[in-house]
Amino acid sequence: MDTALAVHRLHFAFTITFHYIFPQLTMGLALLIVILKTMALRTGEERYSQCARFWAKIFAVNFAIGVVTGIPMEFQFGTNWSRFSKSAGGVIGQTLAMEGMYSFFLESTFLGLFVYGEKRLSPRLHWLSAFMVFVGSWLSGFFIIATNAWMQHPNGYQTMPDGSIALTSLAGLIFNPWVFWQYLHNMTGAVVTGSFVMAALGAFYLLTDRHREHARVFVRLGVTAGSVATLLMIFPTGDGQGRNIATHQPPTLAAMEGLFESTPGAPLAILGQPDTDRRRLDNPLTVPGALSLLTYKRWAGTVQGLNDFPPSQWPDNVALLYYSYHIMVGLGTILFATMAIAAWKLWRGTLMRSRPVLWVLMLSFPLPYVATTAGWMTAELGRQPWLIYGVMRTAAGYSPKVTVGSGLFTLLGFMGLYSLLSVLFLFLIYREVEHGPEPESQAGHSPVPVAAAV
Repeated sequence: MDTALAVHRLHFAFTITFHYIFPQLTMGLALLIVILKTMALRTGEERYSQCARFWAKIFAVNFAIGVVTGIPMEFQFGTNWSRFSKSAGGVIGQTLAMEGMYSFFLESTFLGLFVYGEKRLSPRLHWLSAFMVFVGSWLSGFFIIATNAWMQHPNGYQTMPDGSIALTSLAGLIFNPWVFWQYLHNMTGAVVTGSFVMAALGAFYLLTDRHREHARVFVRLGVTAGSVATLLMIFPTGDGQGRNIATHQPPTLAAMEGLFESTPGAPLAILGQPDTDRRRLDNPLTVPGALSLLTYKRWAGTVQGLNDFPPSQWPDNVALLYYSYHIMVGLGTILFATMAIAAWKLWRGTLMRSRPVLWVLMLSFPLPYVATTAGWMTAELGRQPWLIYGVMRTAAGYSPKVTVGSGLFTLLGFMGLYSLLSVLFLFLIYREVEHGPEPESQAGHSPVPVAAAV
């Protein structure tokens, strides 16, 4: 691989991985805040409004850092991937522009109304502002997913004589067959993240005996929403996205499963180490026939192996793709089991005093972030060696005049600046967590440091 190309890929991977830490929480919290405001509107209980206001502050901090880190990411299309932008800018520019003009301004405008307008708006209008924040954030996710889906499965375009790619159907871009399941899977993942973060903070407050009434709301809503979302992540959204890959990117499916030989009744790999030199999966732990059943709904269905495709069509890094996929699936299973146990305890009425389960909930909140990162690595590594699948190779899309030294210089600069942003983010979140959801006059306990729960 060209060294400059490797630097450009690493640069973009770092930028987008760091950036997506923040939008996944805002998109998940947007739905949960609407639920809290709905409960406040229906019951008239002030604690639900206090909970919604508290999470709106967390939302706003995440939103601000997400904007700061998202803008440089889009600029990188021009700085690090100029040939891709020159060729395909007329296509991806459509959805990226709509994301900025429609969803971003919608979300930011109504977020301001929600955070600062509660005393000036009627309860119903304040609920509407929360709902519009939700619409804006999920619409933003849709346009970004539509952009990525077109790169995974290009549709509604034609290649011009000069080599540029022209959009021939806006509907083909927005309603790409790849979009539906990828979007639902991604947004469900955001709800999983938001639910675990909300439940974790509620568990922390219960374990430290603070804000108990609000903490119960956090845990109850987080566990309820998380139980539904973790189930939907597995089926139908995960299953649907898997069939997308099986239909349109069969080499990717084979690499994800470490399957080298085409096999009727193909097994599902639980564990193993792919050996691309010997073209085999070492030390496999498999479930016979399960991959064929999941892919084709038939035990005897034949799944194509990597050996059916020329090595030039294989994903660039089969091992990393395989491990990313299995980390995502493994953590998804753990998250589902965690929420299932918590939901069972909640149904029985014992969750709020079950300290072991509360500890598990509190310590589990980083896992959705890791699972989501592994999921996006699976999607992007699986598309390689294509930048636009079947149309443009990754090696043909980067900026050839940006040298290795320049790329490394800016990458190190981004790392330094993002480290400072991380410190600022953690400080702001720490302040909100310490203050809690109650007004100071109603707080029943003196502040307890976050470290007190550890």
